[in-house]
Amino acid sequence: MDYGFGAGGTATSSSSNYSLFGILGQVDQGSPSSSNYFIGAGLEYTLQASAPAAPTFVNPSNWYNKLKITINRGGNDPADTEYAIRIASGSGSFQYIQNDNTVGNDLGNEDWQSYSSWGGSSGTNLIGLFPGTLYTVQVAARQGQFFTQFMWSPTSSASTVNSSLSFDIDISSVDTETAAPYTLAIGNLSAGSVTTSTNKIWVDFSTNANNGGFLSISGTNNGLQSTTVSHTITSATADLTAQPTGYGARSNTVSQSSGGPMEALTPYDGTSNNVGALSSSKQYIYDSSQAPVTGGRVSFELKAKASNTTPSANDYTDILTILATGSF
Repeated sequence: MDYGFGAGGTATSSSSNYSLFGILGQVDQGSPSSSNYFIGAGLEYTLQASAPAAPTFVNPSNWYNKLKITINRGGNDPADTEYAIRIASGSGSFQYIQNDNTVGNDLGNEDWQSYSSWGGSSGTNLIGLFPGTLYTVQVAARQGQFFTQFMWSPTSSASTVNSSLSFDIDISSVDTETAAPYTLAIGNLSAGSVTTSTNKIWVDFSTNANNGGFLSISGTNNGLQSTTVSHTITSATADLTAQPTGYGARSNTVSQSSGGPMEALTPYDGTSNNVGALSSSKQYIYDSSQAPVTGGRVSFELKAKASNTTPSANDYTDILTILATGSF
């Protein structure tokens, strides 16, 4: 605390819990200022930490629930300087960044942290924000026993984006865009031979979900079903070369523009005639490695095999459902 003696010199007294700082006197009038600078009068202002410059505040990667802030401290800030951050959404009132980087209503002593605790020159992420929202931040500094907080820095603003997920299906023998309806013919099945569909099922997939996304697949009939002859070529995870009959899917290509990466999941990542089952229960066939992904593009093919005892019919069909999900 500051104590004005009025005259007669200065004194400083302290204990483990309290301190007394005496001053001879100070100017208490006049505050020269302009649009960019402010000079406070008297000793009080020399005991206050310098106001930091506006922080660097950005959304570096289409984030929907966090933003990155870097404190731009003064070049002469002592090592024991601590900083606080306040934040406002839209035209709302300011709240304060807590020491766990979330937003709270109160600024506690523990929320004043060192430059390094706020990430240093690499910055830190402010978390728990709302999607599609403009945020404004300011930084304040304090230092040592007497050099207390002066004023908040100029503002900086950045926006979160809306959470997003998109996917699209194409049916083609090559990588190209096609329109609905989505129908794929496996072809005529020869007893004892594995038949592979000429066309492939292509899927576009993008999401900014923090923990990435998944593509899952299921089959309505648990196999290729014929109502004409009341028979089903059952789908199962297997090497069709070694099985008398069967039906399933195998991944063909995997790519992405950025993020991820996309990857085929077991058992759909097999080689040759090793396929994953297309059952009525949902099975994950691809994911983005628990990371956001842009421009994901995958393809898979269908394989089937009939035996000498498989009844002949021209209506063996299955209805596949492909589902895209994000882990936000």
